[in-house]
Amino acid sequence: MTTKMPIAKAINAGLRASLESDERVLIMGEDVGPLGGVFRVTDGLQKDFGESRVMDTPLAESGIVGTAVGLTFRGYRPVVEIQFDGFVYPAYDQIVSQVAKLHFRSAGRLKMPMVIRIPFGGGIGAVEHHSESPEAQFVMTAGLKVVSPSNAHDAYWMIQQAIASDDPIVFMEPKRRYWEAGEVDTEAEPAPLWESQVRRAGTDATLVTYGPMVTTCLQAAEAAREDGLELEVIDLRTLSPLDLGPVHESVRRTGHAVVVHEAARTLGIGAEVAARVTEECFYSLESPVQRVTGYDMPYPPSRVEDEFLPGIDRILDAVDAARAF
Repeated sequence: MTTKMPIAKAINAGLRASLESDERVLIMGEDVGPLGGVFRVTDGLQKDFGESRVMDTPLAESGIVGTAVGLTFRGYRPVVEIQFDGFVYPAYDQIVSQVAKLHFRSAGRLKMPMVIRIPFGGGIGAVEHHSESPEAQFVMTAGLKVVSPSNAHDAYWMIQQAIASDDPIVFMEPKRRYWEAGEVDTEAEPAPLWESQVRRAGTDATLVTYGPMVTTCLQAAEAAREDGLELEVIDLRTLSPLDLGPVHESVRRTGHAVVVHEAARTLGIGAEVAARVTEECFYSLESPVQRVTGYDMPYPPSRVEDEFLPGIDRILDAVDAARAF
């Protein structure tokens, strides 16, 4: 059955489906109960499943994640909500030292079926600590997997697939896109969780992106068409592990690659993608891989946020730079 819903509602529906199908699934976080979270992603779930399965927690991210680690030892599958991206750092030690390592530390005897949901990125006019893109910090942490849906259909299915996995998964949700609606087929066969997907076919250059920037790249591709260019847009979906097969195939055809994300440029996902594309597609590239990113600084005040976030003009400028060689 196909239904149109915003990304936030799609995640809610996916969480509901997981709670219904597996009694071991628990949801924990600040204000996830009666309030339904600050973005209302968990709206109605405590009412329908009770306080023992959808639990409000103290304002203590380290305690939330640490408690979830203990729950996995007892056979539960906790879904932890970090209220805002900038609030995850108090839990960083737990995530890096415990969540990411316990499976390996126990020689595989302990599983860590935990999902850590993090609304990330800018575009909502928020104050400090409420708009950040920390995904690269988790991608570079061995033992974690990191995914980010860009549309409602993927959000619905990917949250369920993440919960069903025995691996710890950091689930990055593009908060600026929460209320963008799309078609969700609740009876479809979902794509594998670890696969990237071509969102728009093209022949002149390849845009590689994920999360909130997928919409921006699609808009840039539409604008480029007016100039006679057909840009291919690839949604990575999974940041760890990276699935670059479709990217390599595309770049071998187009000869040009532009990687787009709003996180800082230095050591961002774009650097890794650029390195791997260069390694695999060197003789197909007609120009160096370009990157369009946020700047190497904290997210600025909301009044100048538009100057910080990659936009259509910056993306098209990078395409022009790539094609100028």
